[in-house]
Amino acid sequence: MILEILKCHGSNNDFLIIDEMTKPLFTEQLRSEIALLLCNRENGVGADGILFVLGSENFDAKMRVFNADGSEASMCGNGLRCVARYVCEKLSIQSAVVETMKANLVVNERESILGEIPTYQVEISPVSFELNDLPLTLNQQTLIDEPIQELSEIKFTAVAVPNPHLIGIVTKDQIQSNVQKELSEKVNSPNKLFPDGVNVSFVKPLQKGSIFVRTFERGVGFTNACGTAMSASTLVSCLLGLNEFEQPVDVYNPGGKVRCVAHKVDNSFKIDLIGNATFTHRFQIEIQLEQQVFSYLKKEEITKEISQYKSLEEHSKQVLNEWM
Repeated sequence: MILEILKCHGSNNDFLIIDEMTKPLFTEQLRSEIALLLCNRENGVGADGILFVLGSENFDAKMRVFNADGSEASMCGNGLRCVARYVCEKLSIQSAVVETMKANLVVNERESILGEIPTYQVEISPVSFELNDLPLTLNQQTLIDEPIQELSEIKFTAVAVPNPHLIGIVTKDQIQSNVQKELSEKVNSPNKLFPDGVNVSFVKPLQKGSIFVRTFERGVGFTNACGTAMSASTLVSCLLGLNEFEQPVDVYNPGGKVRCVAHKVDNSFKIDLIGNATFTHRFQIEIQLEQQVFSYLKKEEITKEISQYKSLEEHSKQVLNEWM
């Protein structure tokens, strides 16, 4: 089988896009196997996951996300920005609705976040603080800025967006320690608290309107950025009074920067995630699924977009050097 693959990233959270909008190419089992094969950074193309872009009966497109370990994610904010750009450019539109596992989400092109970087806004919803929706097994309904005694004295907020997230507001010393790694590995191994695992983010407030987020992503490990984690972290920072609802928050991460706006209407929430959708490489590969091997037929580096994003990386480093 010959495949055309587009490599892309949102905040250096990198993915492979495979277009199935005309017709499905793979069985369910094969999607997982392809993710394991192609995302491997030693022997594969290398990526945090694969974004399968399919046709949708009622909307502009459908996105399915498979992590590097072969598991499927219900949502991916950084990946959705890349899919948003891919779909909008393919259909020659500026706004679209993309079907995901648990919600149909509005995406649209936005003015550049910096320079000429392609920038897209995506909706992150539904939002739930119910522990059953993560799931998190505790004898309570929600966890808002409280420690989990079995884990740590750090106060956490648990939220599903719809991916499960555990968000802790921490100090500089805590974010530079090994605490996050140890805690994250514990809750993503067999455990009684999180039967399905959970994304764990440490959040360091910088100044009003800006935060730093580092995330250990379920199924991946530490990533340069996690879109739903940055969105959830922004929401939690507003909920705790560190930032304001309806106001933009600059969210810095190890891979760069995005902008988020948390909205509250009555007792419901949603978040706008705004950031880059950068295309870095185009590949044509021949894959032999039975033998689990592939070979390159063509490789193309999109140097202009790689260079454009470096300016945002440098900007982010300067800000973090000042505040961290």
